[in-house]
Amino acid sequence: MKKTLVLLAMAGAASVHAEPVTVYGQVNVSAQSSDEGEGRFSELKSNSSRFGLKGDYELEHGLKLVYQLEWAVDLADVSGGENITSRNQYVGLAGSFGEVRLGRHDTALKDAQGKIDLFSDYEADVKALWKGEVRASDSITYYTPTHKGFGLHLTYIMEDAADAEDAFSASLYYGDENLKNSNFYAAVSVDAEVNGYDTVRLQAQGKVSGVKLGAILHSQENIVTGAEQDGWLVSAAYPLGKTELKAQYQTLEDDKAISLGADYKAGKNTTLFAWYSSFNLDTPTPDRDYLAVGIKHKF
Repeated sequence: MKKTLVLLAMAGAASVHAEPVTVYGQVNVSAQSSDEGEGRFSELKSNSSRFGLKGDYELEHGLKLVYQLEWAVDLADVSGGENITSRNQYVGLAGSFGEVRLGRHDTALKDAQGKIDLFSDYEADVKALWKGEVRASDSITYYTPTHKGFGLHLTYIMEDAADAEDAFSASLYYGDENLKNSNFYAAVSVDAEVNGYDTVRLQAQGKVSGVKLGAILHSQENIVTGAEQDGWLVSAAYPLGKTELKAQYQTLEDDKAISLGADYKAGKNTTLFAWYSSFNLDTPTPDRDYLAVGIKHKF
């Protein structure tokens, strides 16, 4: 039933002429050799492959309706009703006041990461060690207009139950997270009671002679136990013709992760990639490492 509804939605979008709709997505699959402490094995991984619909519609009084419906799809492991799952899905209004979105959305802290995490969607995604990578349901998202490069992103997450607590996330940022309109990006972000944690991050990324350098300072506190943990991340990407070489190092107290990789631009929207990630964990969880090659195509 879920698949049928999605296909009907996309078919309906394609038939709309008065209101243009953008259909977009990416397929990202890798062949992977994994060792998670019990011996090495091979597997195929679908790395946050996704598709969606988005658009906007001009209203009166300078207002604009905005919306997005996005789903994750697993090309490798999961089939049946679990194959398609929800990602950012919202409707909202934009105008001179900024933009308000109602629905399911990445929190301000998660969104503020920008492109600093060079291994996002893979095993070494920052969420492997850190809390704060939250896509919040029952949320209201607000983006202020930018002024001299500065902007504010706010998230309010409703309680959704009488015995629950609401939560907040906020980020003050400067520059362009894609490093296209500026050579520098920075943000300070906080979560308050988001999924059981208070979190603070300071992050920055810059481009020097074509080389991208990034860093994040991270602190998280478990609201129930009061346990505090700190960590940091550094990343670097070096262009070499159609190839980009990448390296990243992340910590959380004594837990560490190091990743090395290379992306080859095989076409305008197609990337061939290879990467290696290793985790050294100071917990009962065994150390683990991964080696992968794959292909990513955006449409």
